[in-house]
Amino acid sequence: MRNEESSQAGQDQYLGIDVSKARLDVAVLPAGTVQSFSNDEAGGGALVTWATGLRPQLIVLEATGGLEMLITGLLTAAGLPVAVINPRQIRDFAKACGTLAKTDAVDAKSIARFGQALKPTPRPLKDEQTQALTALIVRRRQIVDMLTAEKNRLAMAHRRVHKDIQQTIAWLEKRLGSVNRDLDRAIKASPVWREKEDILTSAKGVGPVLSTTLLCALPELGTLNRRQISALVGVCPFNRDSGTQRGRRTIFGGRADVRAVLYMGALAATRSNPVIKAFYARLIKAGKLPKVAITACMRKLLTILNAMMRNKQKWGHDYSKIA
Repeated sequence: MRNEESSQAGQDQYLGIDVSKARLDVAVLPAGTVQSFSNDEAGGGALVTWATGLRPQLIVLEATGGLEMLITGLLTAAGLPVAVINPRQIRDFAKACGTLAKTDAVDAKSIARFGQALKPTPRPLKDEQTQALTALIVRRRQIVDMLTAEKNRLAMAHRRVHKDIQQTIAWLEKRLGSVNRDLDRAIKASPVWREKEDILTSAKGVGPVLSTTLLCALPELGTLNRRQISALVGVCPFNRDSGTQRGRRTIFGGRADVRAVLYMGALAATRSNPVIKAFYARLIKAGKLPKVAITACMRKLLTILNAMMRNKQKWGHDYSKIA
Protein backbone atom coordinates (compact mmCIF):
# COMPACT_ATOMS: atom_id res chain seq x y z
CA MET A 1 0.00 0.00 0.00
CA ARG A 2 2.72 2.45 1.01
CA ASN A 3 4.75 1.55 -2.11
CA GLU A 4 1.76 2.40 -4.30
CA GLU A 5 1.34 5.74 -2.54
CA SER A 6 5.07 6.49 -2.70
CA SER A 7 5.15 5.80 -6.44
CA GLN A 8 2.49 8.47 -6.93
CA ALA A 9 4.24 11.10 -4.78
CA GLY A 10 4.62 14.30 -6.77
CA GLN A 11 1.41 13.67 -8.73
CA ASP A 12 -1.80 15.57 -7.93
CA GLN A 13 -2.74 13.69 -4.79
CA TYR A 14 -5.56 14.71 -2.47
CA LEU A 15 -5.91 13.66 1.16
CA GLY A 16 -9.19 13.62 3.05
CA ILE A 17 -9.05 13.28 6.85
CA ASP A 18 -12.06 12.07 8.84
CA VAL A 19 -11.48 13.33 12.39
CA SER A 20 -12.86 11.67 15.51
CA LYS A 21 -11.91 12.06 19.15
CA ALA A 22 -9.55 9.07 19.14
CA ARG A 23 -8.61 8.53 15.50
CA LEU A 24 -7.69 10.14 12.20
CA ASP A 25 -8.69 8.19 9.07
CA VAL A 26 -6.89 9.48 5.99
CA ALA A 27 -7.94 8.65 2.43
CA VAL A 28 -5.55 9.19 -0.49
CA LEU A 29 -6.74 9.89 -4.03
CA PRO A 30 -6.27 8.77 -6.73
CA ALA A 31 -4.82 5.66 -5.02
CA GLY A 32 -8.02 5.14 -3.02
CA THR A 33 -6.13 3.84 0.03
CA VAL A 34 -6.96 4.65 3.68
CA GLN A 35 -4.54 4.96 6.61
CA SER A 36 -5.42 5.42 10.30
CA PHE A 37 -3.56 7.36 12.99
CA SER A 38 -4.32 8.18 16.62
CA ASN A 39 -5.62 11.72 17.21
CA ASP A 40 -2.83 12.81 19.55
CA GLU A 41 0.67 14.27 19.35
CA ALA A 42 2.28 10.94 18.44
CA GLY A 43 -0.31 9.98 15.83
CA GLY A 44 -0.39 13.50 14.40
CA GLY A 45 3.39 13.55 14.08
CA ALA A 46 3.35 10.21 12.28
CA LEU A 47 0.61 11.46 9.92
CA VAL A 48 2.58 14.62 9.11
CA THR A 49 5.75 12.64 8.33
CA TRP A 50 3.78 10.26 6.10
CA ALA A 51 1.85 13.05 4.34
CA THR A 52 5.04 15.07 3.73
CA GLY A 53 6.44 12.12 1.77
CA LEU A 54 3.35 12.07 -0.45
CA ARG A 55 3.64 15.81 -1.28
CA PRO A 56 -0.15 16.19 -1.68
CA GLN A 57 -1.80 18.90 -3.71
CA LEU A 58 -4.30 19.50 -0.92
CA ILE A 59 -5.37 18.08 2.46
CA VAL A 60 -9.03 18.54 3.41
CA LEU A 61 -10.61 18.20 6.86
CA GLU A 62 -14.05 18.89 8.29
CA ALA A 63 -14.54 21.46 11.04
CA THR A 64 -15.49 19.23 13.97
CA GLY A 65 -15.82 21.64 16.87
CA GLY A 66 -12.14 21.67 17.82
CA LEU A 67 -11.15 18.02 17.38
CA GLU A 68 -9.38 18.98 14.16
CA MET A 69 -7.25 21.76 15.68
CA LEU A 70 -4.25 19.64 16.72
CA ILE A 71 -3.72 17.93 13.38
CA THR A 72 -4.52 21.12 11.44
CA GLY A 73 -1.86 22.96 13.42
CA LEU A 74 0.72 20.20 12.89
CA LEU A 75 0.03 20.01 9.14
CA THR A 76 0.13 23.80 8.72
CA ALA A 77 3.36 24.07 10.71
CA ALA A 78 4.89 21.48 8.36
CA GLY A 79 4.03 23.70 5.38
CA LEU A 80 1.39 21.36 3.96
CA PRO A 81 -1.67 22.83 2.13
CA VAL A 82 -4.70 22.43 4.42
CA ALA A 83 -8.35 23.44 3.97
CA VAL A 84 -10.90 23.09 6.80
CA ILE A 85 -14.42 22.78 5.35
CA ASN A 86 -17.95 23.11 6.72
CA PRO A 87 -19.23 19.53 7.34
CA ARG A 88 -22.54 20.28 5.63
CA GLN A 89 -20.73 20.97 2.36
CA ILE A 90 -19.07 17.56 2.57
CA ARG A 91 -22.36 15.80 3.37
CA ASP A 92 -24.17 17.50 0.49
CA PHE A 93 -21.33 16.61 -1.87
CA ALA A 94 -21.37 12.95 -0.75
CA LYS A 95 -25.14 12.71 -1.27
CA ALA A 96 -24.83 14.28 -4.71
CA CYS A 97 -22.25 11.60 -5.56
CA GLY A 98 -24.64 8.88 -4.38
CA THR A 99 -22.63 7.97 -1.27
CA LEU A 100 -25.19 6.96 1.35
CA ALA A 101 -23.11 4.59 3.51
CA LYS A 102 -21.34 6.15 6.47
CA THR A 103 -18.16 4.76 7.99
CA ASP A 104 -14.93 6.52 8.92
CA ALA A 105 -13.19 5.18 5.80
CA VAL A 106 -16.10 6.12 3.53
CA ASP A 107 -16.24 9.61 5.07
CA ALA A 108 -12.49 10.08 4.55
CA LYS A 109 -12.83 9.14 0.87
CA SER A 110 -15.78 11.55 0.45
CA ILE A 111 -13.69 14.35 1.95
CA ALA A 112 -10.78 13.53 -0.39
CA ARG A 113 -13.14 13.48 -3.41
CA PHE A 114 -14.52 16.87 -2.34
CA GLY A 115 -10.99 18.28 -2.34
CA GLN A 116 -10.15 16.68 -5.68
CA ALA A 117 -13.33 17.92 -7.36
CA LEU A 118 -13.72 21.41 -5.92
CA LYS A 119 -10.13 22.27 -4.93
CA PRO A 120 -10.96 24.65 -2.06
CA THR A 121 -8.34 27.30 -1.30
CA PRO A 122 -5.99 26.31 1.53
CA ARG A 123 -6.37 28.68 4.45
CA PRO A 124 -3.71 29.27 7.10
CA LEU A 125 -4.48 28.33 10.70
CA LYS A 126 -5.60 31.19 12.91
CA ASP A 127 -2.85 32.51 15.15
CA GLU A 128 -2.97 31.82 18.87
CA GLN A 129 -4.46 35.20 19.75
CA THR A 130 -7.25 34.81 17.19
CA GLN A 131 -8.01 31.31 18.44
CA ALA A 132 -8.25 32.62 22.02
CA LEU A 133 -10.58 35.43 21.00
CA THR A 134 -12.72 33.01 18.96
CA ALA A 135 -13.00 30.73 22.00
CA LEU A 136 -14.18 33.68 24.13
CA ILE A 137 -16.77 34.65 21.50
CA VAL A 138 -18.09 31.09 21.30
CA ARG A 139 -18.29 30.91 25.09
CA ARG A 140 -20.11 34.24 25.23
CA ARG A 141 -22.67 32.99 22.72
CA GLN A 142 -23.20 29.82 24.78
CA ILE A 143 -23.80 31.85 27.94
CA VAL A 144 -26.25 34.15 26.12
CA ASP A 145 -28.15 31.10 24.82
CA MET A 146 -28.29 29.60 28.34
CA LEU A 147 -29.51 32.92 29.75
CA THR A 148 -32.28 33.09 27.15
CA ALA A 149 -33.33 29.52 27.91
CA GLU A 150 -33.43 30.12 31.68
CA LYS A 151 -35.42 33.35 31.30
CA ASN A 152 -37.91 31.52 29.09
CA ARG A 153 -38.22 28.77 31.72
CA LEU A 154 -38.78 31.34 34.45
CA ALA A 155 -41.81 32.74 32.64
CA MET A 156 -43.47 29.30 32.52
CA ALA A 157 -42.10 27.58 35.63
CA HIS A 158 -43.95 26.80 38.84
CA ARG A 159 -43.28 29.32 41.60
CA ARG A 160 -41.63 26.55 43.64
CA VAL A 161 -38.60 26.62 41.33
CA HIS A 162 -38.51 30.38 40.63
CA LYS A 163 -35.77 31.04 43.19
CA ASP A 164 -33.52 28.34 41.75
CA ILE A 165 -33.93 29.64 38.19
CA GLN A 166 -33.32 33.23 39.32
CA GLN A 167 -30.10 32.19 41.04
CA THR A 168 -28.96 30.47 37.84
CA ILE A 169 -29.78 33.59 35.83
CA ALA A 170 -27.81 35.76 38.26
CA TRP A 171 -24.80 33.44 38.01
CA LEU A 172 -24.95 33.37 34.20
CA GLU A 173 -25.17 37.17 34.06
CA LYS A 174 -22.09 37.35 36.26
CA ARG A 175 -20.23 34.95 33.94
CA LEU A 176 -21.34 36.98 30.92
CA GLY A 177 -19.87 40.12 32.46
CA SER A 178 -16.61 38.28 33.11
CA VAL A 179 -16.36 37.04 29.51
CA ASN A 180 -17.11 40.54 28.20
CA ARG A 181 -14.26 41.95 30.28
CA ASP A 182 -11.91 39.21 29.05
CA LEU A 183 -12.80 40.07 25.44
CA ASP A 184 -12.19 43.75 26.05
CA ARG A 185 -8.79 43.10 27.66
CA ALA A 186 -7.74 40.72 24.88
CA ILE A 187 -8.48 43.31 22.18
CA LYS A 188 -6.81 46.18 24.01
CA ALA A 189 -3.65 44.09 24.42
CA SER A 190 -3.00 44.07 20.65
CA PRO A 191 -2.34 47.30 18.69
CA VAL A 192 -3.33 45.58 15.42
CA TRP A 193 -6.65 44.42 16.83
CA ARG A 194 -7.29 47.84 18.35
CA GLU A 195 -6.76 49.53 14.99
CA LYS A 196 -9.17 47.17 13.23
CA GLU A 197 -11.74 47.46 16.01
CA ASP A 198 -11.53 51.26 15.87
CA ILE A 199 -12.37 51.15 12.16
CA LEU A 200 -15.36 48.84 12.62
CA THR A 201 -16.83 50.49 15.73
CA SER A 202 -16.69 53.92 14.07
CA ALA A 203 -19.88 52.80 12.27
CA LYS A 204 -22.96 53.34 14.43
CA GLY A 205 -24.65 50.04 15.24
CA VAL A 206 -21.34 48.16 15.47
CA GLY A 207 -20.43 47.41 19.08
CA PRO A 208 -17.54 45.46 20.60
CA VAL A 209 -19.30 42.08 20.28
CA LEU A 210 -20.01 42.47 16.55
CA SER A 211 -16.57 43.91 15.79
CA THR A 212 -14.80 41.12 17.69
CA THR A 213 -16.96 38.46 16.03
CA LEU A 214 -16.17 39.85 12.58
CA LEU A 215 -12.43 40.01 13.29
CA CYS A 216 -12.27 36.47 14.70
CA ALA A 217 -14.85 34.56 12.70
CA LEU A 218 -14.62 36.51 9.43
CA PRO A 219 -10.92 37.22 8.77
CA GLU A 220 -11.73 37.57 5.05
CA LEU A 221 -13.45 40.93 5.77
CA GLY A 222 -11.83 43.57 3.59
CA THR A 223 -10.21 41.06 1.22
CA LEU A 224 -13.26 39.99 -0.84
CA ASN A 225 -15.76 41.87 -2.99
CA ARG A 226 -19.26 42.63 -1.74
CA ARG A 227 -20.89 39.59 -3.37
CA GLN A 228 -18.25 37.19 -2.09
CA ILE A 229 -18.36 38.48 1.49
CA SER A 230 -22.19 38.40 1.50
CA ALA A 231 -22.24 34.81 0.25
CA LEU A 232 -19.57 33.80 2.77
CA VAL A 233 -21.68 35.04 5.70
CA GLY A 234 -24.93 33.78 4.20
CA VAL A 235 -26.80 37.06 3.64
CA CYS A 236 -26.71 36.85 -0.15
CA PRO A 237 -30.22 35.95 -1.45
CA PHE A 238 -30.48 33.06 -3.88
CA ASN A 239 -33.18 32.58 -6.50
CA ARG A 240 -35.71 29.77 -6.05
CA ASP A 241 -37.17 29.69 -9.56
CA SER A 242 -38.33 26.74 -11.64
CA GLY A 243 -39.88 26.98 -15.08
CA THR A 244 -42.44 29.78 -15.04
CA GLN A 245 -42.63 29.82 -11.23
CA ARG A 246 -40.78 32.51 -9.35
CA GLY A 247 -40.12 31.66 -5.72
CA ARG A 248 -39.18 34.02 -2.94
CA ARG A 249 -35.43 34.70 -2.79
CA THR A 250 -33.89 33.38 0.41
CA ILE A 251 -30.55 33.39 2.15
CA PHE A 252 -28.84 30.05 2.71
CA GLY A 253 -25.73 28.59 4.30
CA GLY A 254 -22.83 30.75 5.39
CA ARG A 255 -21.46 31.38 8.86
CA ALA A 256 -24.38 31.24 11.25
CA ASP A 257 -22.38 32.57 14.22
CA VAL A 258 -21.47 35.73 12.31
CA ARG A 259 -24.99 36.11 10.93
CA ALA A 260 -26.59 35.92 14.38
CA VAL A 261 -24.48 38.77 15.74
CA LEU A 262 -24.75 40.77 12.49
CA TYR A 263 -28.55 40.61 12.81
CA MET A 264 -28.40 42.37 16.19
CA GLY A 265 -25.98 44.93 14.80
CA ALA A 266 -28.21 45.66 11.82
CA LEU A 267 -31.21 45.97 14.13
CA ALA A 268 -29.37 48.56 16.20
CA ALA A 269 -28.20 50.32 13.02
CA THR A 270 -31.78 50.78 11.80
CA ARG A 271 -32.23 53.09 14.80
CA SER A 272 -28.83 54.77 15.13
CA ASN A 273 -27.02 54.64 11.79
CA PRO A 274 -28.34 57.31 9.36
CA VAL A 275 -27.49 55.30 6.21
CA ILE A 276 -28.99 52.01 7.41
CA LYS A 277 -31.96 53.80 9.02
CA ALA A 278 -32.85 55.54 5.74
CA PHE A 279 -32.32 52.33 3.77
CA TYR A 280 -34.61 50.37 6.11
CA ALA A 281 -37.32 53.06 5.96
CA ARG A 282 -37.18 53.06 2.16
CA LEU A 283 -37.62 49.27 2.01
CA ILE A 284 -40.57 49.30 4.42
CA LYS A 285 -42.20 52.11 2.43
CA ALA A 286 -41.77 50.00 -0.71
CA GLY A 287 -43.80 47.23 0.93
CA LYS A 288 -41.01 44.88 2.02
CA LEU A 289 -41.65 42.70 5.05
CA PRO A 290 -39.68 43.79 8.15
CA LYS A 291 -37.71 40.53 8.19
CA VAL A 292 -36.76 40.96 4.53
CA ALA A 293 -35.80 44.58 5.16
CA ILE A 294 -33.60 43.63 8.13
CA THR A 295 -31.84 40.97 6.04
CA ALA A 296 -31.16 43.58 3.35
CA CYS A 297 -29.81 45.91 6.05
CA MET A 298 -27.52 43.13 7.31
CA ARG A 299 -26.11 42.75 3.81
CA LYS A 300 -25.70 46.51 3.33
CA LEU A 301 -24.02 46.97 6.71
CA LEU A 302 -21.67 44.08 5.98
CA THR A 303 -20.67 45.42 2.56
CA ILE A 304 -20.03 48.87 4.07
CA LEU A 305 -17.83 47.38 6.80
CA ASN A 306 -16.05 45.32 4.14
CA ALA A 307 -15.27 48.51 2.19
CA MET A 308 -14.10 50.29 5.34
CA MET A 309 -11.71 47.44 6.19
CA ARG A 310 -10.43 47.25 2.62
CA ASN A 311 -9.76 51.00 2.51
CA LYS A 312 -8.61 51.13 6.17
CA GLN A 313 -10.95 54.09 6.68
CA LYS A 314 -13.26 54.88 9.55
CA TRP A 315 -16.87 55.90 9.02
CA GLY A 316 -17.16 59.36 7.55
CA HIS A 317 -17.55 58.84 3.83
CA ASP A 318 -20.78 58.56 1.86
CA TYR A 319 -21.59 54.85 2.06
CA SER A 320 -25.25 55.23 1.12
CA LYS A 321 -24.60 54.19 -2.50
CA ILE A 322 -22.91 50.89 -1.58
CA ALA A 323 -25.33 48.10 -2.53
